[in-house]
Amino acid sequence: MRETARKAKNEVRDCNPLGVRHFFTEEQFVRLEELMYPKRAEAGSYLFWEGEAAGKLYYLRSGKVKLRKSTAEGKDFTLSILQAGDMVWEPENGMTAAYSFSAEVLEPAELGVIQWRDLEILLYRHGDFAVKFMNWMAIVHRITDSKFRDLLLYGKPGALASTLIRLANSYGVAGEEGIRISLKLTNAELADFIGTSRESVNRMLNGLKEEGTIDIRKGRIHILNLQALRRICRCPACPACPKEVCRI
Repeated sequence: MRETARKAKNEVRDCNPLGVRHFFTEEQFVRLEELMYPKRAEAGSYLFWEGEAAGKLYYLRSGKVKLRKSTAEGKDFTLSILQAGDMVWEPENGMTAAYSFSAEVLEPAELGVIQWRDLEILLYRHGDFAVKFMNWMAIVHRITDSKFRDLLLYGKPGALASTLIRLANSYGVAGEEGIRISLKLTNAELADFIGTSRESVNRMLNGLKEEGTIDIRKGRIHILNLQALRRICRCPACPACPKEVCRI
């Protein structure tokens, strides 16, 4: 029975090749798991709201969680959509102990919750784990920096092209005709990723369809010409921008 449960855990770990699990050795990740206590969250609920006191990390065993940032004008900006194998966190730096974004549960989720103070003890005791954790933190910051780079340097078309590439890396299913993005998003939801209007996204998507770069079938985006999207956002070739960074 115990072996079956352990096997199921391993399957969850390996379902997301870009998840936090793959930054650690098996022994190191077991140490992290030992700090977790289980939590279930229903779709539509929030793990926390922007401005709430921070101090916990959430490891997604199943489900999806959207990270949202609100502006002073009340506009929402989608930072990411995380899946099983990802970690939701806000670093505790001793000065600001509040979440800078909200975490909305999109699908029923099973989580492992870690108290930041427990993680700090683990970091102090195991230098090898601390180094790996710092490497993972650096990747998370590179993901955020690269998103803002694409938005600021290449405008809305570049930001949309970048978002579609990141969605393909995170939720893409390769086929004979291209890459199908399994995550179903409305144009309004896509607009929230790049800080623009639904109408602007409609126009840009229609333009990409006319060029033969993408197609939309049953509400899901199919990327037919990935290189065309890369040219729009001047996407650097690997290893300059590996898939661990180029993700949603």
